[in-house]
Amino acid sequence: QLQLVESGGGLVQPGGSLRLSCVASGFTLDVYAIGWFRQAPGKEREEISCISSSGGTITYADSVKGRFTISRDNAKNTVYLQMNSLKPEDTAVYYCAAGVVLCDSEFDSWGQGTQVTVSS
Repeated sequence: QLQLVESGGGLVQPGGSLRLSCVASGFTLDVYAIGWFRQAPGKEREEISCISSSGGTITYADSVKGRFTISRDNAKNTVYLQMNSLKPEDTAVYYCAAGVVLCDSEFDSWGQGTQVTVSS
């Protein structure tokens, strides 16, 4: 079973930046699309970005477009989420998840989540 581990979360002030990492083990990452999701207290889980297995397709939610950047390094079995200009409303637990090849596939493997808190 594919295992995903997120890291890089923490406490940051508004306007600051963080880079989240999602490292895969068990299988090589190059056949998987990877999505980033977040869930804030009292809210539904939200898909914020996705990158296809080849990197040829990238999506962003409107709430993060222009501020967040997703990328992948298949040789390192890692997907990154660079988060800039962070806002308090970005506070959430962030998860990465794997699906087969395309970003419209099911996401069957999930990481444990990493907490991002944006506060002054």
